[in-house]
Amino acid sequence: MGDTWTAAPSAAQRARSVLAAAWSCAVTAQGAREEFVGAHTVAGDGRVRLRLPGDSALRTAAVRDPRGEPSAVLEFADVAPVPVRRRVRARLWLAGRLAAGGEELVLHPTRVVLRQTCGAVVVGIEEYASAAPDPLALAEAHLLTHLADAHPDAVERLTRLVGPDTLHGAVRVRPLAVDRHGLTLRVERARTHGDVRLAFHVPADDIGALPERVHALLARASARVCPRALQRQRTDRDG
Repeated sequence: MGDTWTAAPSAAQRARSVLAAAWSCAVTAQGAREEFVGAHTVAGDGRVRLRLPGDSALRTAAVRDPRGEPSAVLEFADVAPVPVRRRVRARLWLAGRLAAGGEELVLHPTRVVLRQTCGAVVVGIEEYASAAPDPLALAEAHLLTHLADAHPDAVERLTRLVGPDTLHGAVRVRPLAVDRHGLTLRVERARTHGDVRLAFHVPADDIGALPERVHALLARASARVCPRALQRQRTDRDG
């Protein structure tokens, strides 16, 4: 594939990654809205199981619904683990019918909507059900915070791969996201910000492959001249 590899996760894969990594969710059903932490698990086909407290209004609504399967909407937020401006990277909504499953309620999705900075998209149910989360999804938070906290010099070197127009007026660059296909940086300016994606030369299909992919990016960056904008920032900061 060489240096031309530019693939990114599909909307369905991104949706499953958001769902896999989310720790909390908001549930709206029968006019009631509740937020839960650590209450959901995800089946292989994308069904969501909710283990709710006995006094939950949602559970009561499900029991009292004459059809036994009230409609519901689950909302998940994908929050950047590294402090950046506007930390919510995506929101995921799953709409469907709730069914009793022992002590749990099970949502069978009939509509999936993913909203990212580039806009919202409706994900096909079959595509959603057959998709798998990104192999780095569960480790992403640790990977990004480690990169930001322990290797800020590496992040600065990676900016050499970013076009000078994108870096114009930059006051801070932080790692925003990583998946098997590449690393995304958030470029913050005084009043605005933008994101730039650095694609890996080949996908990282597991965590063990990630260091080599990042080192390959750093090797490419080392062969380039440091952007003047960041050079000036360092000079002003050190002066």
